[in-house]
Amino acid sequence: MSSCVARDARRIGALLVLGLLTLASTAGAEDWKFKWSNGFKLTSEDGAFALKFGGRLQADYTFVDADDVFGGLEDGFEFRRARLFFSGKIYERIAFKVQYDFAGGNTDIKDAYIGILSDWGEVQFGHFKEPFSLEEQTSSKYLAFLERSLPIEAFSPGRNSGIGFKGSRGDRFNWGFGAYFDADGFGVSTGEDNINVTGRVAFRPLYENQGKRLIHVGLAATRKEIRNGGTFRFRARPEAHDTSRLVDTESFAADSALILDLETAGVFGPLWFSAEYLQAEIDAPMFGDPSFRGGDVQVGYYLTGEHRRFKTSSGAFDRQKPKENFGKNGGKGAWEIALRYSTLDLTDEGIAGGEQDNVTLAVNWYLNPATRMMINVVHADVDNVGDADFFLLRWQVDF
Repeated sequence: MSSCVARDARRIGALLVLGLLTLASTAGAEDWKFKWSNGFKLTSEDGAFALKFGGRLQADYTFVDADDVFGGLEDGFEFRRARLFFSGKIYERIAFKVQYDFAGGNTDIKDAYIGILSDWGEVQFGHFKEPFSLEEQTSSKYLAFLERSLPIEAFSPGRNSGIGFKGSRGDRFNWGFGAYFDADGFGVSTGEDNINVTGRVAFRPLYENQGKRLIHVGLAATRKEIRNGGTFRFRARPEAHDTSRLVDTESFAADSALILDLETAGVFGPLWFSAEYLQAEIDAPMFGDPSFRGGDVQVGYYLTGEHRRFKTSSGAFDRQKPKENFGKNGGKGAWEIALRYSTLDLTDEGIAGGEQDNVTLAVNWYLNPATRMMINVVHADVDNVGDADFFLLRWQVDF
């Protein structure tokens, strides 16, 4: 990190700790409970206040073996994410979150929002994830692979600034929708004419034994509109972050895009699966109104008998907890193997962005609920161009 980023990190960390201490002092020490629960949590006795301070660190190593046509792909190391956050609930009905990422030499805002809580759900104002895609809604802390699949990177709107509403009913049903401006890494809108309207609904027809058996289905859509003319661009890295993008439409003139996402997932004891299909319909008359598409299928198995945890309130996978932590009474932690196939087609009509297929094998070792080591072996095949292989290693701690 640069000295400037490191200084920002120290300042923000100090402010977050000071905020915790200040809030705790307002009611007296006897009214608050401070504990560790995979993060530092401070709660008031009456439940009106619930505060959390935490972060994540992901250290990645990348090793590449690629055809000569992919010039510039090299081995390397990076801090993929280095984040701090402060979140919580105050006065029963107000929620908030502030999260910064210091990786890559920048200090970017990942989340910065205020929410109003009601019996029906939460209305959010600020900068946060748009409600789209099972894999996108699953935090990077809990993904089974180092990176999200090809079509998710290419099509998902990610985080933007706007207003959204989300909620759930029991363990079976959850939803989210909102309107957003395209925004940069500081949460600032890049133009009032770039507007996304996004929504997602998800249902679990089967949910038993606290999620040890479940089937999940969902549908999401986002309409991206540029009112006064502009450009779109769709591209994706080969599920390895510290490298170049191998398929790319480049920027092209278009008026709007409608992107649909169909998702499903299942957990049956130690076996889990998920799949998504995405299609983008582009209103670009100069290029014949192209249609792009992609999808992925994932399957995993816990060799040590755990099940992949699912958070029903958000309709996404959650933190994994080993049956026994590494080093405690001879514990080995949790071991998982997973396989993913993903495909992305960015060529249609007058746009030749390329076609790519990936196969990824993952081995994950969860030492405890807050620490894991991940190994990915990725084979990327770009149609009519060439192949590339990646060996990826990550150490991760989050709290």
